[in-house]
Amino acid sequence: MNKIEHIGIAVENLEESNALFSKLFGEPHYKTEAVEKEGVMTSFFKVGPNKIELLEATKPDSPIAKFIERNGPGIHHIAFDVDDIVTEIERLKSEGFDVLNETPKQGADNKLVAFLHPKSSNGVLIELCQEIKG
Repeated sequence: MNKIEHIGIAVENLEESNALFSKLFGEPHYKTEAVEKEGVMTSFFKVGPNKIELLEATKPDSPIAKFIERNGPGIHHIAFDVDDIVTEIERLKSEGFDVLNETPKQGADNKLVAFLHPKSSNGVLIELCQEIKG
């Protein structure tokens, strides 16, 4: 793993949260993007060399809607940048981690993504991200 790629925060209202985090960071978000298959609208902020991703559910049965229903808004996941997501998935499986996506899928921000179940990582949902080249 190379670095923390971003921290994902589940929110109930993206517009209100964008305004709140813009005040907090002193900068507006630089991008919004829908991930239709996941039923989520995302918004990204740059904070120094780091990124924060806000996630709002667009469907009542989406993973973000279910997360907010169980936990309320808050930190949803930590994402790590990797060079080769397929190799990293295999490595983590061999180390005993419960991989939720054995095949990477298209995520926001031009990334291939896969997740580790929080049960296998001390209650933290981990996202692996690989930049899509070309």
